[in-house]
Amino acid sequence: MWESETESARERELGNAFLTSSSSKHGVNTDGFQLKGQSWYVATDMPSDLLVQVGDVNFHLHKYPLLSRSGKMNRFIYDSKDPDLKKIALEDLPGGHEAFELAAKFCYGIAVDLTAENISGLRCAAEYLEMTEDFEEGNLIFKTEAFLSYVVLSSWRDSIVVLKSCEKLSPWAENLQIARRCSESIAWKACANPKGIKWSYTGKPSNVSSPKWNDLKDSSPSRNQLVPPDWWFEDVSILRIDHFVRVITAIKAKGMRFELIGAAIMHYAAKWLPCLITDSEVQADGMSMSMSSRSNSWKGGFHMIVSGTKDDDLSIQAKDHRMIVESLISIIPPQKDSVSCSFLLRLLRNANMLKVAPALLTELEKRVGMQFEQATMPDLLIPSYNKSETLYDVDLVQRLLEHFLVQEQTDGSSPSRRSFSDKHMYEGTQRGNNPNAKARVARLVDSYLTEVSRDRNLSMTKFQVLAEALPESARTCDDGLYRAIDSYLKAHPTLSEHERKRLCRVMDCQKLSIDACMHAAQNERLPLRVVVQVLFSEQVKISNALANSTLKDPAEAQYQPLIPNRKTLLEGTPQSFQEGWAAAKKDINTVKFELESVKSKYVQLQKELEDLQRQFDKMSKPKNTSAWSSGWKKLSRFAKMATLENHDVVGPQISTADEHAGKTPRRWRNSIS
Repeated sequence: MWESETESARERELGNAFLTSSSSKHGVNTDGFQLKGQSWYVATDMPSDLLVQVGDVNFHLHKYPLLSRSGKMNRFIYDSKDPDLKKIALEDLPGGHEAFELAAKFCYGIAVDLTAENISGLRCAAEYLEMTEDFEEGNLIFKTEAFLSYVVLSSWRDSIVVLKSCEKLSPWAENLQIARRCSESIAWKACANPKGIKWSYTGKPSNVSSPKWNDLKDSSPSRNQLVPPDWWFEDVSILRIDHFVRVITAIKAKGMRFELIGAAIMHYAAKWLPCLITDSEVQADGMSMSMSSRSNSWKGGFHMIVSGTKDDDLSIQAKDHRMIVESLISIIPPQKDSVSCSFLLRLLRNANMLKVAPALLTELEKRVGMQFEQATMPDLLIPSYNKSETLYDVDLVQRLLEHFLVQEQTDGSSPSRRSFSDKHMYEGTQRGNNPNAKARVARLVDSYLTEVSRDRNLSMTKFQVLAEALPESARTCDDGLYRAIDSYLKAHPTLSEHERKRLCRVMDCQKLSIDACMHAAQNERLPLRVVVQVLFSEQVKISNALANSTLKDPAEAQYQPLIPNRKTLLEGTPQSFQEGWAAAKKDINTVKFELESVKSKYVQLQKELEDLQRQFDKMSKPKNTSAWSSGWKKLSRFAKMATLENHDVVGPQISTADEHAGKTPRRWRNSIS
């Protein structure tokens, strides 16, 4: 409330004084009205001559008091062809029989107690009955307008109550500008300095105690600091969605911070669409908003079944929820981080289920793309409501990723376009040049692919397109992508060798960690060519690691981040895959020892192979001699051996004979002819 209690009481007394009139000049003396069953009677000795029927309630009245104040009653009676008209039916009277009862008492001069609960209905009824100044000065229209202007619009609580009561008075409340004036009053008070707020919440349950300031004049600065920025959320959240939109629009026009507006929208959604928000989610600008008021929220929930695409297939409750979702989408502030990404994704999930207008869906998808790096994997698991074969809407995530990449490119080319959170989190660094956002999105997409890959109806083309949507620079390690590919191969065992090769092309084997390489080397689901590439990449990594550890090379820093990145990626994957990975690591530890022995054997075998190659080359070396020459050499060798033997036997005789003959012995030619 915005006025002191004494001032409020004085203004109410003034407003009620306006409605006190003398009944003696109308010739009817009465002590009041009496209710008997479903009929009202005037407590007077004069018999009634007019029956007014409003809905199921009958009013036994007199013509003259009504004719002196109401133009519509004059037309009913004087324009009627029946001069003895004694019954009038008012089926379309705004405010119903309660408002007509107050108007009839005013015509009889009975004091009427005006409140915020009945003023809007009485104002509309006065307009309907044409109770203007032409019939009498200070008529009901003038009195109700004075009460609205001087009492209601100066009070926070009364403005909320009157605006809430306008829900049943369409279109009269709209035509008489009651809803607009109350909305403007609420917006002005919400944006003003909360110095005069008395903490009299309209929407709080009666059993919930709240601090009260009894004396505004004695309020100190320390008390003013106790007022939270979200003090007005609870009151505004009790309004119908169209009036809530009107209030938020007026608050926007007055320049309130977009974080508070977004928090108010999330608070309203928590009350009317409880499935959208968890109790610990709603936060705005570092302030924590209490959700204890959920105990007073609507308990209807979101229990419905959407069976088709046409409006006729939706239940009445679903149509109401669709109107709420569409309205909330239209008033979300355009600034980034005005609402959480989780809230946007849950709103998108319900928007798809309720068949919201395509233009609003596209706008909501763009909003999610602005904050896509803040999303979580469970929020991305949006079911497919368009009768698709797949369990989850993979095409939707593909569009969200495209919006994110477009936004990244736009922010990177426009240095002046930086959001509120980026200026604080990455001060001095442009968001487009910051790789952290793309790295987070890459891990998110890999986790999403791992989860949806278990769907047997997911085509390889959709999987491959989503995996290749991010640029290569977004992934510093492809462990998450390898897990997704392995999960897809496991869920689709009928893929051909060519299809498996094509699927594995989205993965870069050089970006796999050592543990991932060890796992892939034993993975029978991978194509042989990919296993060879993994082994080669693993050998290069091990060689580099050994060289870096031996030489103390400064490039060691490029290798060491692999393990922290692997741990981070493992933490972001589903629990089921982490358990499978832990089981595989047991085998990896044993294979590491075998790999070392295999390497030593490989070196030894390589040396033996080189020795055998040298021996083979030596044996197979070509010679320049021919077969004929080799044969003559053999015979010559045999001949020499025979000559030596003969020389040992007859050597002395020959020498003696030769001496006597004086000549040498004849040498015969060796022939093989």
